[in-house]
Amino acid sequence: MTKKSASIGIVETSSIARGIEVADAMMKTASVEMVVNRTICPGKYMVLIGGTVDAVQASVEAGVEAGAHTVVDHFVIANIHPDVFPAINGVAHVPKMRALGVVESFSVASTIEAADAAMKCADVELVSIHLAMAIGGKAYVSMTGDVAAVTSAVETASKLIGKKGLLVDSVVMASPDPRVVREFI
Repeated sequence: MTKKSASIGIVETSSIARGIEVADAMMKTASVEMVVNRTICPGKYMVLIGGTVDAVQASVEAGVEAGAHTVVDHFVIANIHPDVFPAINGVAHVPKMRALGVVESFSVASTIEAADAAMKCADVELVSIHLAMAIGGKAYVSMTGDVAAVTSAVETASKLIGKKGLLVDSVVMASPDPRVVREFI
């Protein structure tokens, strides 16, 4: 995404058919860039867009309206942390592992939103953002740093997801075994 497109928005639906209609409504509403438009487990659909704040806001509002009762979650992030977007696309750099924090959610949208909040509140590095595929539609973000920073970031992310009623669980491990970490990165 370009600097002009530093804002992202998402609408996540429980219906594939309605998700396709949501994508159409979002693209027709404002000049935005389609980032991700696809099915996710278990039979949900997600539309992730980028663009200027106003364009993204207008498109997400149109998507939420089109999605009606099928909307699982949605957001607009005005200034996405620069490390979050590459992690969504699976191209994040894997940092040297220190303390490890993992926050798990029932929605893709809340996980991305929580990853952004975590990165902005504490000096942590993203390890990964895993979105819905092969995990029953759930998502998780993992991060590393010193114990205090990871604890703060995990608490911030967990509170954000918890307010939506979508938090599955979260953990902080002061010194994770490298063999365990290697298996999920």
